[in-house]
Amino acid sequence: QVQLVESGGGLVQPGGSLRLSCAASGFTFSSYPMSWYRQAPGKERELVARLFSTPGSTTYADSVKGRFTISRDNAKNTVYLQMNSLKPEDTAVYYCSTFIYRARSWGQGTQVTVSS
Repeated sequence: QVQLVESGGGLVQPGGSLRLSCAASGFTFSSYPMSWYRQAPGKERELVARLFSTPGSTTYADSVKGRFTISRDNAKNTVYLQMNSLKPEDTAVYYCSTFIYRARSWGQGTQVTVSS
């Protein structure tokens, strides 16, 4: 029932920008924290950013702080990740996620490649 669909990934040059979107359905979107994770080849999946339902409450990985911004549009049931000043080490599959019904739900992921 819960569905999370990411979009917006692609190939960008170092220093470039990209905005990821996640369309959510099947639950009361505004009541749940939403997160972005990423997984690079050979590495564990890591939390990139989290936006809580409490207004203005966010958390970011140290590696992206100051460069990435998470936001949500509750009217559209969509969460965004604005990524600026991208670096090659940001290359990964990015996943949208929420914790609901005693389990973590995941989207299919979208590939972000930062390379010259």
